[in-house]
Amino acid sequence: MISADEKTSIQARCRCHPTLAPGQSRAMRVNHTYERGGALAYLAAYDVHQAKAFGRCEATTGIVPFMNLVEQVMTAEPYTSAKRVFFIVDNGSSHRGRRSIDRLAARFPNAILVHTPVHASWLNQIEIFFSIVQRKVVTPNDFTDLDEVRDRLRAFEDRYNATAQPFQWRFTTSGLDDLLARLDRRQPGRQEESSVALAA
Repeated sequence: MISADEKTSIQARCRCHPTLAPGQSRAMRVNHTYERGGALAYLAAYDVHQAKAFGRCEATTGIVPFMNLVEQVMTAEPYTSAKRVFFIVDNGSSHRGRRSIDRLAARFPNAILVHTPVHASWLNQIEIFFSIVQRKVVTPNDFTDLDEVRDRLRAFEDRYNATAQPFQWRFTTSGLDDLLARLDRRQPGRQEESSVALAA
């Protein structure tokens, strides 16, 4: 099972003064005056069972960059010869609707595109990977140019793939039921809405 998405507009911001690392009783110091060095999109696919990330940098997002990512995954083993490979995606414009399902199946008959519910992209495990990328690679977004951004993303991906373990996904349908019940208790009048939503 592959979880895939795009992280848009990663900017290269060349700071006018160097960022100072945190010290004893002192937070990191980041100068907020910078020159823009351009932006790129980071597209990634994450094998949720193997904890393996496939990433690529593109000038922008869209159908062609997304299909480039799919090609990168599906031309590697074990995905090429797998009976079925599920791609979990949100409803972003690069991979939305029936046409995206047909486009993927036409190119790779063993690839099956599955969309998360609208407004529920947080269910996609690639978002956990992107949160790690944001904390470990992008923040504080202090790069001289886009080549440095690409190099750091590639280096992080190599290191991540060498050491990562699958995420321990603990949120279940019973957990969702408990969460909705707690919300109902806090907000009178919501109980009927939640009951109708669950019944539908």
